[in-house]
Formats: sequence, C-alpha cells, structure tokens
Amino acid sequence: MSVAPHTDRPVALIDLLDRLLQGGVVLTGDLVLSIADVDLVRIDLRAVIAPVAAAHPTLPL
Repeated sequence: MSVAPHTDRPVALIDLLDRLLQGGVVLTGDLVLSIADVDLVRIDLRAVIAPVAAAHPTLPL
C-alpha cells in the first residue's frame, strides 16, 4: 500500500475509515474509575479490527 504525499484536499471520514480498515487497526485504552484518589474500577481495553479476508484467507468472499 503506497501513501500519497500530503495534500490540502479534504478527506471524508468514511474514506479514512475504509483505508484504515483495509489493513487492520489495533485499538487500546485504559479506563479507571476512582473516588477520592481510590481506584474502584480499572478496565484495560484492547481490540484488533481486521478485514475478514485477512483473518481467514480461505473464506470465499
């Protein structure tokens, strides 16, 4: 996949999402709920989003 040089033309959000999802995306994040500096809940989030063809190349599309 080649990357075009930076241009000043606007890019639609759907085009950006389509390009990202073609190769796959890894999302990570941390969420901590606390009261008075006491951590009550901690959630670590990790997600891998990839096209079905990349995850299972034997599936017919």
